Amino acid sequence: MAPKAAARAEADRLMAAFRAAGALPVEADILQPAEVLLDLYGEDIRARAYVTNDPLRGEMMLRPDFTVPVVQMHMSDGAEPARYCYAGEVFRKQEHLTARKSEYVQVGYEVFTRDNPDRADAEVFALFAGLLADLRLRAATGDIAILMAAVRGLRTLESRKAALLRHIWRPRRFTQLLDRFGGRAPVPETRARLLAALSRGGAAAGAPLVGLRSQAEIAARLAALGEDAAAPPVSAEEVARLEDLLNLSAKSPAALAHLRGMARDMPAIAATVDRMEARLDALAALGVDVAALDFEASHGRTTLEYYDGFVFSFHAADPGLPPVASGGRYDALTAVLGQGRSIPAVGGVIRPGLVADLSEVRPC
Repeated sequence: MAPKAAARAEADRLMAAFRAAGALPVEADILQPAEVLLDLYGEDIRARAYVTNDPLRGEMMLRPDFTVPVVQMHMSDGAEPARYCYAGEVFRKQEHLTARKSEYVQVGYEVFTRDNPDRADAEVFALFAGLLADLRLRAATGDIAILMAAVRGLRTLESRKAALLRHIWRPRRFTQLLDRFGGRAPVPETRARLLAALSRGGAAAGAPLVGLRSQAEIAARLAALGEDAAAPPVSAEEVARLEDLLNLSAKSPAALAHLRGMARDMPAIAATVDRMEARLDALAALGVDVAALDFEASHGRTTLEYYDGFVFSFHAADPGLPPVASGGRYDALTAVLGQGRSIPAVGGVIRPGLVADLSEVRPC
């Protein structure tokens, strides 16, 4: 990793470009309240956050990224539309001795606007692509919204769809649930025993109340388990279509054509596919070679859980390096932090230390 001085110099260059694009520089406290904000990150970040206890403010954490506090700041008193940029250290624990740092500089650019979200997606991606063009990185894109729309369109219980949506960002758990809901995997043994007792009317008879759940909450959960057990499995055709979608990986024009064909049998994804096409048109208008742009339907499923639409990342040839840059759309996060208000938003971050490293070794 480049020395901090080199990373800072690269951060200054990127910040100048973001300001030239109309972004307002902002700061975020290094110590952030953990109780609310920590739940907004994915499992990976939650496990790697430095958490401490403040005698006055309660549980606090060293900021693991900037996006969440910047969204919180904007939803508190920001005008709209708005563009922000920032630079500073972020902190993430490492479980093993590797080249990855637990403290590194992050630079970012965020856009809050109601005017043409697809064009805003293209703006952020094209800006990053231009700034990183000399490094010859591989760009990858995806769209979490298409996956979410496909799950919402399944003909099954709302509780099952809610469980699948909750685990979109946990591929292994998602697959396990899909196998069970599709009848391809048995019900876990402990649940089978509970359901058997429930069918005999003795699931909770005489059992003491332990923990924080009330008797009414326990009864509601048992009723939900019974409803799930009685419901027919998700059809094999629907499971196959969803797996086809999850495994889709192609250049963007071919991926779009495939998704158009899938939308005939999965009408729930049609609107999100329309948005993908509009975004590709906007990217092309900004000079991005969309014919060479990779699209992976599952891209972004193991990163930050607040992304709910277009996602992207830029990668060096060395597979051992983390993404040089990444980002995406996070409309739902603004609603969570907006106390009843929301606004379409998209942004991304760059690791200037990696940029400095790669700039030193790139071929002339």
